[in-house]
Amino acid sequence: MSKKIWDISQKLRLGLPVWPTDTAFKITNKMKIEQGSSVNVSAILMSSHSGTHADAPMHYDSNAEDISDTRLDYYVGECLVIDARGSKPLITVDTLPNLQGVERVLFKTYSNFPRDFWDHTFTAIAPSTIKYLATSGVKLVGIDSPSIDPQNSKTMDAHKAVLGADMRILEGLVLDDVSEGIYELIALPLAIEGGDASPVRAILRQIDHVS
Repeated sequence: MSKKIWDISQKLRLGLPVWPTDTAFKITNKMKIEQGSSVNVSAILMSSHSGTHADAPMHYDSNAEDISDTRLDYYVGECLVIDARGSKPLITVDTLPNLQGVERVLFKTYSNFPRDFWDHTFTAIAPSTIKYLATSGVKLVGIDSPSIDPQNSKTMDAHKAVLGADMRILEGLVLDDVSEGIYELIALPLAIEGGDASPVRAILRQIDHVS
């Protein structure tokens, strides 16, 4: 019997909400069968942070590794989805359950993900929470909002806490149909040389027996 899969990725599309002043998603048909070509071929213009994406350490430290050099084991394995709805503006340590043995944490902050508009009041993560996760053995933190830091942050304290702990980040997840619990995460970034981030096709897979 196949295991249930939840697709927790945003669909890359025209009109995709992006960070204010960032590059809007655009797809252009370069070759079309209807116009005599043997195949359809398109070109894509977008931000490296479009939709569901993985931040590379280079995003918040110019001297750190890019997304092509990031180890993939961060993005594959058991994870804990935590229901953090109602935690706005910041997810704090008192939101967290027992994290024994947990290496990947995904925070659900929306009941209905804002697919068609930019929510500038999204929930972020307190830097102290990132530090607590790190000391608990967590190596990847994900969230369904656009960033682990608030939109108006200039110091990027949560990102810097991630950098200091050598953790990795997933942002822009879609967790509407996912309940709190343990799953298998697969969310591989593209190997973009010099890339500060990469879109990912993130999925959760059912785990029958938690190790």
